[in-house]
Amino acid sequence: MGVWKRVAGVGAGAAATVLAGIGIGSLAQAQATDDAPHPGKAVYDADCAACHNAPPAGDRAPPVASLRKMSAQTLTAALTTGVMKAIGDGLDRRQIRDVVSYLAAPEGPVGTGWLDDNRCADSTVDLSAGPAQVGFGVDQDNSRRMTAAQAGLSTKDVANLEVAWSFVMPRTSGLRGQGVVVGSTLFYPAGQAGYVIALDTRTGCVKWATPGGVRASLAYGRLGKDGPWAVVGGDGQGKLTAFEAKTGKVVWSVDPRHDKTVPLSGSPIFAGDRIVVPISAIDVGNAMRPNFECCKAHGAVALLDAADGKILWTWHTMEPAKPLGRKNSQGVEMYGPSGAPIWSSPSVDVKAGVVYAATGENTSPPATNTSDSLVALDLATGKQKWVFQALENDVWNMSCPIGSPTGGRAPGPNCFFAAEGSVLRDHDFGGGPLIWRGPNGKKGGRTLILGGQKSGDVWALEAATGRKVWRHQFGKGSALGGVHWGIAADATRVYAPIADPNVPEPDNAAGLYAIDVATGKLAWSWKASADCAGDRKARVPSCDGKFGLSAPPLVVDGAVVAGGLDGRVYVFEAATGKLLATHDTAVPFQGVNKLAGAGGSIDAAGPFAGDGFLFVSSGYGSFGQQAGNVLVAYRPKR
Repeated sequence: MGVWKRVAGVGAGAAATVLAGIGIGSLAQAQATDDAPHPGKAVYDADCAACHNAPPAGDRAPPVASLRKMSAQTLTAALTTGVMKAIGDGLDRRQIRDVVSYLAAPEGPVGTGWLDDNRCADSTVDLSAGPAQVGFGVDQDNSRRMTAAQAGLSTKDVANLEVAWSFVMPRTSGLRGQGVVVGSTLFYPAGQAGYVIALDTRTGCVKWATPGGVRASLAYGRLGKDGPWAVVGGDGQGKLTAFEAKTGKVVWSVDPRHDKTVPLSGSPIFAGDRIVVPISAIDVGNAMRPNFECCKAHGAVALLDAADGKILWTWHTMEPAKPLGRKNSQGVEMYGPSGAPIWSSPSVDVKAGVVYAATGENTSPPATNTSDSLVALDLATGKQKWVFQALENDVWNMSCPIGSPTGGRAPGPNCFFAAEGSVLRDHDFGGGPLIWRGPNGKKGGRTLILGGQKSGDVWALEAATGRKVWRHQFGKGSALGGVHWGIAADATRVYAPIADPNVPEPDNAAGLYAIDVATGKLAWSWKASADCAGDRKARVPSCDGKFGLSAPPLVVDGAVVAGGLDGRVYVFEAATGKLLATHDTAVPFQGVNKLAGAGGSIDAAGPFAGDGFLFVSSGYGSFGQQAGNVLVAYRPKR
């Protein structure tokens, strides 16, 4: 009864509904006494401990200490609809309830007070000003570049910031999405907390809040020629939802997936009166389960009518998977091809009529020519124009070791192909392609497509043909290293963040690198280093191994802002690489919504700006990184 009341009072999205139905919380806790072990421990020991008790450095599985910082809602969603669904499918309702109760952090605040107690006196949403950004990449080019006018901040301002306010999300261990700023309103996806919210940029008060667990960044645009302006985002259930910007009202909610098992991980982007939607794939994680039929899911791009969400076309990264005529060591039928997920935001050249997307690795053979690739598609028809494959035969899933079938842990049952020629690298293009229109793109010159890869490579291609122009590699890359979530560029340089978590010296290239786009020459570089001084080791236990730059940077006027895996924010002079300022977000915060919280790793969601403020999503509890739950708003010092 107590659990149902808490969750129902929250009114959160689908994951919270699942949580309520399973009945996690005090009911299961009541079964554990001082004399008897918690019932969830047996489930954890049998189904979770092998991966989470002591994951090796660089492994994707978070250690159990990180799991204990996650909310019951987050853990339940992971087991029922998310990356751990393959494990959850092998558990009954009671086992899921018990293991989540055993692991979950104590429940956060009850009900919706974190929203209701911070409502704006005037909740007007004024959309008369143009948006500061239209989505994850700031513009349709994915440039992640803002002028001083767009951001309301000059280079001098960005170098001299202070915290204006913070907003704390309950039941949250990580912030995965970026917001959109229009005038004095910030639209934000508070995914794990189960809402999309509209905040006042100046004070952080709540203008509206609508249930909806959008897990990635929002896109802003108009729903058809005469429709309302809206923010659009995808949730963990695979639904793409359009929220009216003025009121938060849901205008439509559709499922654009070709395969109901795959997630919407990347952010959509408006292309006039249409919406380009990236579609990921989940079997990379499902393959950890020995009796899983590995693997069937693959990535795609869908084009939707913005007015009603109707699917206009879908481009698939490969043909549907078929039985391979072989079984794994557990006697389970194997399938392929699969993989090449698209978990980043595409870019779109509306005038030229081209969509550009980036893909990840294959998850089962046969290898396709669309994995680890940059792809150009016809906007009108969805037909493929060209494919540039950066790494051939990268077939990998989470039952595989990285790099060599004989190095590290032994291949699992669903890595049946390990000794058959796969490079086993997992070197996705994690960030979406960037359309560069600098001096060389004017007056008949070339427009270039730029992409960053987890191999540590930055590529420049001819937009018309996909032909390689130049390439730079920084370090050797890793499954979570290299360029993880994206790059940024201005009219002269492209800025590549390198993550390289737990990569030992001298191979570790963690830092920020600026390349002159026209010439392909390195302009400047900055090497990140660990800072575990004072109480930082206690606040960020992973600080000595995870300090690189994984989230995409942001160009503001003549400055570049980047966030680190250890929670630090860096401000650089774009022309020289001079470090202008550093801010530590991995600290306690008292939110304007009367909740206490703390920042953590900055990952997936990069910094964004608007109305004279810089916004940072601090906290990312996946991959053994530092959990956190705070949106921090910075302004120029007064």
